[in-house]
Amino acid sequence: MQPVVEGSPRPTARTIGVVYLLYFLIAVFGALLMKGVVVPTDPVTTAQNLLAHQSVYRSGWEIGLVGNALYIAVTAMFYGLLAPVNRSLAVMMAFFSLVGCTVQIFGGLLQVAPLTILGNNQAGAFTVVQLQSAALLSFKLYPEVFNISLVLFALFDFWLGYLIYKSTFLPRFIGAWYMIAGVLGLMFLWPPLGTALRFVIIPIGGLAEVALMAWLIAKGVDVSKWREKAGAPL
Repeated sequence: MQPVVEGSPRPTARTIGVVYLLYFLIAVFGALLMKGVVVPTDPVTTAQNLLAHQSVYRSGWEIGLVGNALYIAVTAMFYGLLAPVNRSLAVMMAFFSLVGCTVQIFGGLLQVAPLTILGNNQAGAFTVVQLQSAALLSFKLYPEVFNISLVLFALFDFWLGYLIYKSTFLPRFIGAWYMIAGVLGLMFLWPPLGTALRFVIIPIGGLAEVALMAWLIAKGVDVSKWREKAGAPL
């Protein structure tokens, strides 16, 4: 964590906003590289797509890991920024995010496992059809794991929003927005409901993140109020 800058919270709000933006850009880029490979109802086409574009696909997966690492960094910085509001809740907020990132990282193995499955048929132990079906099954299992991470991030969003709402040095409307996004994200506790409402849940959560990121970059925080919360001399 960077040293205290005169008159500024640690880490600086704008630093958090920039790292947050970098995370978004990397996550989107990685997802685009992997887009269109999996055809949920067609194991043959999925296998062909994967083998034809495996280097690009693997690069997308690796970029996704970088995105997770950046989100862990963002989480640590949010903790540093918001711990003065309520340290115990800030620890809980960070915990849910870190566990969510961990679930996504390990769940991501299901995305890359088909590369090994399709490229390692020692002694012809399995038929081509069996390998293709196994690869597609791995892809189908990934959303189940991803849904678990969405619940964890929903809890992160709620407590992040609550801390922002109580902070006084960030806009309350962003805090309320995050809390609403967190409550909606809990719909993924029942995946069919969460999936049915994803066109509402994901935009609300995404826009809340964009609003916070933009505010941190453009406005930062009210430094005097942050220092007051932190117990530092004004």
